[in-house]
This record gives sequence, structure tokens and C-alpha cells, in this order.
Amino acid sequence: MLIIKHCRLFDGLNDTVKDNQSVVIEDGRIHYIVDGVETSQHAEVIDAAGATLTPGLIDAHVHVLAASASLKQVDFMAPSYVSQFAHHSLRAMLRRGFTSVRDAAGADYGLAQAVEEGLIDGPRLFYCGKALSQTGGHGDWTPFEGGCLCGCGASTSISRIADGVENVQHAARDELRRGANHIKIMAGGGVASPSDPIDVLQYTEDEIRAIVWEAKAWGKYCLAHAYIPEAVSRCLEYGVRSIEHANLIDRPACELAKQREAFIVPTVSTYEALAKHGKAMGFPAVSCAKVEDVRQQGLDALDLLRDTGVQVGFGSDLLGDMQRYQMREFMLRGETFSPVEVLKQATSVNARLLEREGDVGVIRPGALADLALWEGNPDENLGVLEYPEKTLKAVFKEGRRVSL
Repeated sequence: MLIIKHCRLFDGLNDTVKDNQSVVIEDGRIHYIVDGVETSQHAEVIDAAGATLTPGLIDAHVHVLAASASLKQVDFMAPSYVSQFAHHSLRAMLRRGFTSVRDAAGADYGLAQAVEEGLIDGPRLFYCGKALSQTGGHGDWTPFEGGCLCGCGASTSISRIADGVENVQHAARDELRRGANHIKIMAGGGVASPSDPIDVLQYTEDEIRAIVWEAKAWGKYCLAHAYIPEAVSRCLEYGVRSIEHANLIDRPACELAKQREAFIVPTVSTYEALAKHGKAMGFPAVSCAKVEDVRQQGLDALDLLRDTGVQVGFGSDLLGDMQRYQMREFMLRGETFSPVEVLKQATSVNARLLEREGDVGVIRPGALADLALWEGNPDENLGVLEYPEKTLKAVFKEGRRVSL
């Protein structure tokens, strides 16, 4: 048994924070919560001394295998090196207070199993395997002189090429066979890919519907990479549950997302990091130019998402060494949303997105004891989260204290 006493408690759900709370943890879960001080001669007791206890944070858009800002270069790296990078990446995220992350292309069952069995110190890992991309789509890194690809026989470190209903069904079924928690669809142009403009629509209606059907048949859901309103709207109409980035989204698309009870996961920190450091870290020149096309629009889109009441998830999407700027996502969102709203996005909202509502992302009896203890009041000032090496006093994953 573990007791954390004298803490300010943000439970991930309520706007108000309760002072002088005691949280009792047993068998990796929250047993009960009381006002005041709880003691037991059979328990380890941690005195929070007025620090703020929050649920463990959740990042719903990471790429733990992205060992370089140039995803094409990752394909030429030794798998053992990429694996070690993933270990480093996951451990660093855990030490920033993230106890669950959703990998949005690249991670697989082996990495998730290594985390679950304790071979790797890291957050709980939800993975999709490889994202599905059409030929010439956002997941196709084939050089212009590389000839043509067809069917679903080609793959990269984060994606697999699949064209046509039959082939996308096969690709989705194969990733589900490998234990994927969700399936990712590259449904529009992107920044990191060489050949597709941002405003290109990708995959036909039949292809997207086929992928969504396969995921739902397994009790899973689809997320889609999409920037422009039409790409966002058609994915929502075809049953996609989570839209990633959405920098150029408009009001009708936001209203459709709200109507469908879908989630939008902006990733604004990655564009700031790429604009400042991308070129020096190997991000291709053509991609650096694309960043400027969507960077400011991504920040502007936050206002629209807030005003229309869409479910907004928390994601960072940082590549290579830029993953160290993960906490900047809080500060950038804080220019639009209140600190409590941003904290909810990174806790209970993301838990709902991951279909783990009530189990993670909250502090309440029965939930997993995934917790972060902060010196200061992040519910009032998100700057408390920006430098966790200075303010993060403790992290607990399933009641086990993490070595910082």
C-alpha cells in the first residue's frame, strides 16, 4: 500500500483542485481518496507537502521510432539503433510525466510488449503498426527516380503502401493481426513526405470505408492524417474517429466532428520545432517549405476548435531529437485554452480517445495509479509543466514510483 498525503489534487475531470488530499494506492490502482491526512502503519507514505498531483499525462500522437527528422533516413538505419532510440524516447517521455502514449505509426507489438514486461522503462504504449498510405501518399518516401510501386508489397519504417479496396483490407487486417490498437490512414497531403502537396486528397471513399470497416470489425477505430477541410470532412463522414493535425480545418468540418463525437488532435509544437530546428536536424528542404504553409494556421485552428466545442486531444508529433520539446505543446495550447482545459486534453479527454475512459487519465477509485506530482500549480500556470526536470517531483505508473 502507498499513501500520498498533503497534495493538491487535480483529478483530470473537474475544473477545481482540492487541497490537502490523501490518495491511497493498493495493487497498482487507486483504492480511495480522503480529505485530510490518511496514515497506516502498513503503508509507505509520501508527503506531497502541498504539491499538485495530476493523472499521468497522455500524448496521443508520438512517433517513438522516428530516430531522425527525415523519416526517409530512418529506413536506412540499423534496426538495433532505431530500437535503442525508441527505448530512449519512451524513457524520456515517462520522465516528463507521460504514463501512456499513442504511437501514430511505426511502433509494433514487440515494443509494446517490452514496455509491458518491464524490459523498457516507458509509458503504456498504444500502437497502430504501420500507417496505410496510397502510392504517392503521405507515407510514400519513394524517390522520383525510384520507379513505380503498386499493390501492398512496399513499406517504410512508419508506413505500408496499399492501393485499392482489396489491398487496403489486407493491410488493415495484417496490422490488426499483429495486435494494433488502432489503424492509421494517410488521408491527405503532408509536410514530411516528398511528393504530395498539402491540399491533395488521398484514398477513395471505398478504400477509407473498407479500412474503417475492418477496424470496427475488430472493435478498434481509425485515425487519419488530414490537413484541409475536405480531407477532414470526408474521413469523418466515412467513420474515422480521430483526425490528426487538421491545421486548415474550417467551421463546417469542426461542427461535423462535434456531431460525430469524433476527436481532433492538433500537434502545434512540431511545426514550431521544425521551423526552428528542422533544417539543422536533417528535415528535407521541400518539407521545411511546407512547414511555413501550415504553421500559423495550426495555431489559428485552436481558436476554432475551442469555439465549436470539439473534443480536442493532446498530441505532439515530434521527430528525432526534437522530441525533447514535447512539453512546449502545453504552452502553445495555453495561448488559446485555459490551463485546466489543456490538462484535461492530456488526461481524461485522451483517455476517452484511447477507449480507456475511467481507467487512465483520471484520479478516482478503481483507476490505475498513473500519477504525476508537480511542484507548483499547473492548473493555474502551464509553465509549471514546461521544464519537468525542475518541477516534476515524482511519477507513478500503476503505483510504482519511476526513477527520475
